[in-house]
Amino acid sequence: VQLQASGGGLVQAGGSLRLSCAASERTFSSYTIGWFRQAPGKEREFVAAISGLGRSSIKYADSVKGRFTVSRDNAKKTVFLQMNSLKLEDTAIYYCAGDRNLIVGRMAVPNDYDYWGQGTLVTVSS
Repeated sequence: VQLQASGGGLVQAGGSLRLSCAASERTFSSYTIGWFRQAPGKEREFVAAISGLGRSSIKYADSVKGRFTVSRDNAKKTVFLQMNSLKLEDTAIYYCAGDRNLIVGRMAVPNDYDYWGQGTLVTVSS
């Protein structure tokens, strides 16, 4: 499956952005989709994930709980990451990743995802 992340940009602290992850796969609804980010000089970290159809699991990193919301529109084969109350430390390249057979309890483990998008840059300014 091919994943295309988009929606990044420059935003002031406290502002909002909505990222999209569009997929090419017709069985997209069965895929768990995760969002990860990597800031300069830092390791890639988990942000949020939403499981495939029938499992209805959503997970967030503690650092984004209450500020970010992940959702999916299976008809459009797209997962969204709504990011509110953005902070300087949210600056990073954001990647979406997908896997059809991911164990729900491992949604935060990047190595468990088989497919990755190209990333979209989010820059939060003061």
